[in-house]
Amino acid sequence: MSAGDGGFDLRVLRCADRGLLLEVADLDEVVALHAALAECIPEGVTDVVPAARTVLLRLETGTDTESVVSSLGDLRRPTGTGTARGETLTVPVHYDGEDLDDIADHTGLSPREVVSAHTGTPWTVAFCGFSPGFGYLMGGDPRLDVPRRSEPRTRVPAGAVALAGTFTGVYPRVSPGGWQLLGRTEARIWDPDRDPPGLLRPGVRVRFEEAS
Repeated sequence: MSAGDGGFDLRVLRCADRGLLLEVADLDEVVALHAALAECIPEGVTDVVPAARTVLLRLETGTDTESVVSSLGDLRRPTGTGTARGETLTVPVHYDGEDLDDIADHTGLSPREVVSAHTGTPWTVAFCGFSPGFGYLMGGDPRLDVPRRSEPRTRVPAGAVALAGTFTGVYPRVSPGGWQLLGRTEARIWDPDRDPPGLLRPGVRVRFEEAS
């Protein structure tokens, strides 16, 4: 199946008995599509789950999938940046990460310039993965494009703020990890007793600021 003409070039695939998987060209298209669906959700869609190149639609039992596919052709790109215009979250960070000097070496910036670059541009949560509450944030300063560590750590503390490729992220709990550690936040990124439990949800815009 395919749906075009509505501003998005989509490949639509059935997923199990109550899902549709929408394939797009790249992550920018995922973010724009997620924002468009947030503004105009097709009838019968109960959940929208973005990933790096796809958006999964979960459907109510008995939903006419052909009707949902047809409605996708009516989606229009959001005006402006194409990202969701929803919640903005400020996250205070202590920029004392173990890899700050290595990040500076990779980017050709000084450590202070790395901090200024990370705090100077808003980021957007594109999708979540790896572990509950781990958001992949995109759209920051393009100079902060750094490789993953050649040797992952076996233990990264909860609240660690890190970079990998063009993404930034915050480790929601103690776990292994191979991202470059930039700093740490005391904000509780994931709390199963909170509704919703995750602070970093797809579409949320994030401003990092240096903690005093």
